Amino acid sequence: MQKTKAGSALRSFMSSEASGGIVLILASAAAMIVANIPGLSQGYFDFLHFETGPTFKPGHPMSIHLWINDGLMAIFFFLVGLEIKREFVDGRLATWERRRLPAVAAAAGMLVPALIYLGLTSSRPELQAGWAVPAATDIAFAIGVLALLGSRVPASMKLFLTTVAIVDDMGAVAIIALAYTDHLSTFALFLAVIVLGAMYTLNKSGVKRLSPYVILSVLLWYFVFLSGVHATIAGVLAALMIPITKSPGAPDSEESPLHKLEHRLEYWVAFFVVPVFGFANAGVSFLGLTPAILFDTLPLAIAAGLFFGKQIGILGIMWIADKTGFAQTPGGSTWAQAYGVSLLAGIGFTMSLFIGGLAFPGNELLIDEVKIGVLSGSILSAIVGFLVLRFAPAKRAD
Repeated sequence: MQKTKAGSALRSFMSSEASGGIVLILASAAAMIVANIPGLSQGYFDFLHFETGPTFKPGHPMSIHLWINDGLMAIFFFLVGLEIKREFVDGRLATWERRRLPAVAAAAGMLVPALIYLGLTSSRPELQAGWAVPAATDIAFAIGVLALLGSRVPASMKLFLTTVAIVDDMGAVAIIALAYTDHLSTFALFLAVIVLGAMYTLNKSGVKRLSPYVILSVLLWYFVFLSGVHATIAGVLAALMIPITKSPGAPDSEESPLHKLEHRLEYWVAFFVVPVFGFANAGVSFLGLTPAILFDTLPLAIAAGLFFGKQIGILGIMWIADKTGFAQTPGGSTWAQAYGVSLLAGIGFTMSLFIGGLAFPGNELLIDEVKIGVLSGSILSAIVGFLVLRFAPAKRAD
């Protein structure tokens, strides 16, 4: 028996993301433990840098780490693209009234952390490239924390955080494409556009078989990888070309290719792709480091952006929207709960680590500092957000 639309689409996604978020936390903790055990740490880092498979670009051998970040994460971004398209065409973001508050909240939640980061790194021009690191929200990690709170958080707030995170992902994709792309190969980019055009033609011609889209998606990834644009962008672009059959107020259409792909991928992404990424990217050796590293410019700027920037941006814009009548806070929620959810948006983790690698390519020292900043800011946001929501009043006072 199929579930209702609310149960089979966004709520089903949230359920898998919640469990996947807990697995992500465990995988990341395992990475940090392994990276700090003498005898295991060197094997961990050697494995990630082990070169395997074909070399697509001269002088750029494919390591295990690169396959994970450019290959597996393309599947993650593909699912993100499917979610974005479904929500805009046939979901909670299908109308402007539903888009207003999550859109402005996500925008403020990206802008304020970036400004805090730029302010704290103003004396270090070489660090300015990391301005987008604290701008992202990790939907799996955040919903994983919400899952631990059960019914203490109203469904409206859970859906609000999920929707903000989806809009946030759109912003992160745009940032990756525009801010972290250089040395473009116009010929490879031209071939990618040809493949994208073929997918668009298939869509408009009414082709609903998934196999042609899957084959062309792999080809699109290859050409985008060669072009110099980050290969994960191919995942989002390919997803936008997948046909969707609208079914407003009803269960997901059994004939909808997009819904089929989304349901087939969501558990693989939640329980394999994202935890593998977390294990491969969260490992940082603390050997020889002191707690003072937390107050170095880069880790401090990232942690402050995530912890302070997200809550100021999101809660601030929610308050302004409510007072001006632009939009109301999610029904049945309190301002304390809104504050707790804005804190959880400061869990940057997956996307923040990903952007950090793009901002400081090849600089292992700065990438380790990015990891420390992301971990400290995300963990602080998770703990404080959890405590606020755990003890927040369940109902709005009259």
